[in-house]
Amino acid sequence: MTTTRTARLLDALHRFNAAHPWDHNAHYHPWLLRQLPRRFTTALDVGCGSGDLVRLLARRARDVHGVDADAEVLDRARESTPAPARGRAAVTYTVADASRALPDGPYDVITCVAVLHHLPLAETLTRLRDRLAPGGTLVVVGCARASDALDHALGLLAVPLNPLVGWVKNRGRPAPRRPTSMTARTREPRETHAEISRTARRLLPGARLRRRLFWRYTLVWRAPAP
Repeated sequence: MTTTRTARLLDALHRFNAAHPWDHNAHYHPWLLRQLPRRFTTALDVGCGSGDLVRLLARRARDVHGVDADAEVLDRARESTPAPARGRAAVTYTVADASRALPDGPYDVITCVAVLHHLPLAETLTRLRDRLAPGGTLVVVGCARASDALDHALGLLAVPLNPLVGWVKNRGRPAPRRPTSMTARTREPRETHAEISRTARRLLPGARLRRRLFWRYTLVWRAPAP
């Protein structure tokens, strides 16, 4: 009976969440922007998807470059991005496989949201580090494989909070459709938080990593100034 009730509860949660979707990655955009200077010259958003973060970065930068491996979602990003105008940042989108190549840079700001677990960890962090200008800032919002008691505790806490946040963000009404940003391909993370932390601190001395709610972690690293 207990198993049946649990299954029914999980099914009800799934149906409620599906009716009240919200973007866990966009939820961290305000926090991400607080890690950045008020103004900067160049920015690169790796795995930019539908361009939501690119458009936010464009409010502070002169030039913003978004890259993603999905050509179709980049078409939607271009459609949603205003044409350059006087006083507005130049925004470009490029189809690129970040596991193989990235624009040369250097960039004052590099962001990477829910993408790193799709890519080879050490190689990608090295590539991002090398594209960052002296004194620049790298901000990652990522996904890690749950492996220890703290991971599982945060996951359990997020289960009841997830529908509550969805209800608030949708103003108590079912959404007609999922946000475009939620249509990108997904993949289960391979590395644990401990593995990511060890690799990041080896390649990015002084990097700050924190576990977060809603199955995310954050990483902030500032390149040494010249």
